[in-house]
Amino acid sequence: MSYQVLARKWRPRRFSELVGQEHVVRALTHALDTGRMHHAYLFTGTRGVGKTTIARILAKSLNCERGSGAEPCGECAVCQAVDAGRFVDLLEIDAASNTGVDDVREVIENAQYAPTRGRYKVYLIDEVHMLSRNAFNALLKTLEEPPPHAMFLLATTDPQKLPVTVLSRCLKFNLKRLLPEQIQGQMQHILGAEGIACEVEALALLARAADGSLRDALSLLDQAIAYGGGAVQAADVRAMLGSLDGAEVLGLAQALAAGDGKALLAEAQRIVAFAPDFGKVLDDLAALWHRVQLRQLVPDYRDANEADVAALDDLAARLGAEEVQLDYQLALSGRRDLPLAPDEVTGFEMALLRMLAFRPQRDDAVSAASSSTAPPAARPATAAAHVIADAPAAPAPSPIATRASAVPGGTALPDWSELIERAELRGPLGEMARRAALQSRDGHTLVLAMAHHDLVLASPAMLGQLEARLEAVLGERPRLRCVGVEQPDSPAARAAAQQGSAQSAALGALQADPVIVELQQTFGARLLPESIKPVEQTR
Repeated sequence: MSYQVLARKWRPRRFSELVGQEHVVRALTHALDTGRMHHAYLFTGTRGVGKTTIARILAKSLNCERGSGAEPCGECAVCQAVDAGRFVDLLEIDAASNTGVDDVREVIENAQYAPTRGRYKVYLIDEVHMLSRNAFNALLKTLEEPPPHAMFLLATTDPQKLPVTVLSRCLKFNLKRLLPEQIQGQMQHILGAEGIACEVEALALLARAADGSLRDALSLLDQAIAYGGGAVQAADVRAMLGSLDGAEVLGLAQALAAGDGKALLAEAQRIVAFAPDFGKVLDDLAALWHRVQLRQLVPDYRDANEADVAALDDLAARLGAEEVQLDYQLALSGRRDLPLAPDEVTGFEMALLRMLAFRPQRDDAVSAASSSTAPPAARPATAAAHVIADAPAAPAPSPIATRASAVPGGTALPDWSELIERAELRGPLGEMARRAALQSRDGHTLVLAMAHHDLVLASPAMLGQLEARLEAVLGERPRLRCVGVEQPDSPAARAAAQQGSAQSAALGALQADPVIVELQQTFGARLLPESIKPVEQTR
């Protein structure tokens, strides 16, 4: 067979072709160019990130017939022999199958002899952690006093199993997992050179499935090319990997956000019909919650390559930050529990139902209406929810004027603290709202007063989320505008003032307590104000 798999055909043959290991390349390049080479190197990292490849390039650099340096010519007999795997002075040993002391003793005895063809004898011991204790002890003496013409390159995926005596005699380089973007870029480069058509989304799916390993990615790419008949299409890759379209997972998240058990089960059954890898579906759901949380907690977060931006923004506005964290953890635990379930479908559905069961109860009319089909535990147990669910609701007055109190000038304003509670604002969004005071109303525009130094919190994205959350409470979307003032009468300011008063009262009560006074006079005791908390705060 003349076909060569992509992982072998596109294996880097010089340092400049390596992907994602710049820190290792820089150190080795400087060492080669200055002649300050160590006698033993240890390369660690997950599979398929370049450990053996770097060792081979290093062996080629040391023995190139046109001079040692960081840039081997790649054309001389030595370079070509190394690339072909037949250079006599590069001895590759698989420690997984040669674990005994006899195998290592043979290496040690051979190391005493001068190289046959090159300047250095290079010993590459792969998966070195598999050596036995006696084998390590036999190798240790040579690592302590190596012949000047010998170099040892050790590679392992599990450096914790190496004796510290061996670790201390090696220069250690930890190779990084490659980022999906790095893997995707390399695959795109390879397919372009190979003249193979591809969809960017398909490469993104393969890059994520590779889990940081470029070799795994290229093996999957070979499989995708064969599966797609010479082209790499997103639909084919999903079918090959057992993964789903992002819209399928988004449907699950939207049903969960609405607390709609019937819709959630329908979405789950639609996914089950594809017979996917349910572990990957829960992984995708966890990744979706991660993107939602970024929108909630990182101001002005945007990913240019992200799809379904509007839907993700909507989820970020509808859900509390704590809910997203909980759903993320439940997706991870559900994935871990899949092998323990009676079958994978049951485990998958129970993971989703667990997210629904633990969804916080809501008091507002929107949540009550949307959860009318949810299990009883997920419905608000309030009389108002019963009326809304069982009988037509009477037309409501203008929501922004609801719960209004008169203020000078005849302007009616809603109670801002109550709106914050009813909208269940949490995290950065809740903190921003609590630092604001409702100053005035102009039609459907609410003017919020904030301290000048807090105005940075009121980014357009945060205001948009706040408007969406208030819409769920008020029934119509208000417009928000922020102005800077010196000291706003905000819920946060009032809470701080109340806390300060309570703290002062608690401190005064203790300072006047006869027992405390006697302890101070008799033993020189003193009160630590920062350790005192009012009783109400400890309940």
